[in-house]
Amino acid sequence: MAGIINTGSHPALLWPGIKTVWGYIYKDWATQYTDLVDEVSSDKAYEEYVQVAGFGMASVKPQGDALVYDREQQGATTRLTNVTFALGYMVTFEEIQDNLYEKVGGRRAQANARAMRITKEFTVANMYNRAFTAGYTGGDGVVLCSTAHPLVFGGTQANTPTVAVPLSEAALEDQVISIMGLADDRGLPAMIMPSSLIVARANLFNAHRILDSVYQNDTANNAVNVLKATNMFPGGIKMNVYLSSPNAWFIRTSGFTPGEGLIYQSRMPATFDQDNDFDTKNAKAASVERYAVGWADWRAIWGVNAS
Repeated sequence: MAGIINTGSHPALLWPGIKTVWGYIYKDWATQYTDLVDEVSSDKAYEEYVQVAGFGMASVKPQGDALVYDREQQGATTRLTNVTFALGYMVTFEEIQDNLYEKVGGRRAQANARAMRITKEFTVANMYNRAFTAGYTGGDGVVLCSTAHPLVFGGTQANTPTVAVPLSEAALEDQVISIMGLADDRGLPAMIMPSSLIVARANLFNAHRILDSVYQNDTANNAVNVLKATNMFPGGIKMNVYLSSPNAWFIRTSGFTPGEGLIYQSRMPATFDQDNDFDTKNAKAASVERYAVGWADWRAIWGVNAS
């Protein structure tokens, strides 16, 4: 909401006797967006992440015949354009002078920083929230989690099951098997393994029952929980309060360096500035930050859009 903070914004603060001012700042969750992406730096308006598909299988060379030459081929190009996020506030000269509670004025900068932090959390989480939504496509022209990512030399691969299933021990095992079967764009097996399980708060307790049980979850079987026994998720469970779907769940995979998989691209960290307007004597303060969020290789995530 646009506007200016003046003496009418909170008239009670002009009089003594207030014990507590509440509702201004709440405790925050610990930083969560770093569980969802890898950070890279940027020094331009935008950065491009270009796929290059390598060589295929070797073939038998009959005696006396020429060997077969293969070629590389450029694939998808992802361009991430840095966006400027900014938030400020303005306070009248009179409000600053007449406000009897300096603590309130001092906490405005904290509230501003909090809003910037939470904006970033939502911005990064929205890449997951829109992972199955038409229109939010990557460099290969399809959504982040798709059953038909096009390959450079033909064919498609999936990073989501054909039939979405709720989170369970059996469902996790099935997705892990699929992840270990992922190949590169020439069809050569890639060593891609699960790293962490990402869930919304509605699935947190279910996730812990599944992965932390020594024996199979919710059964009377005297059989080990192989997901735990094999440490299949070394990164553990990552609960994210900014995920919009309570039942969608994701598996981040290993084997990608920053800039190859899921990307948080930092152009300029948050800066806080303040100044005074000469004519009105009003005080102004604002935070500014520049970054972009996106992905290069979709194999860095496996998503299930369960309902």
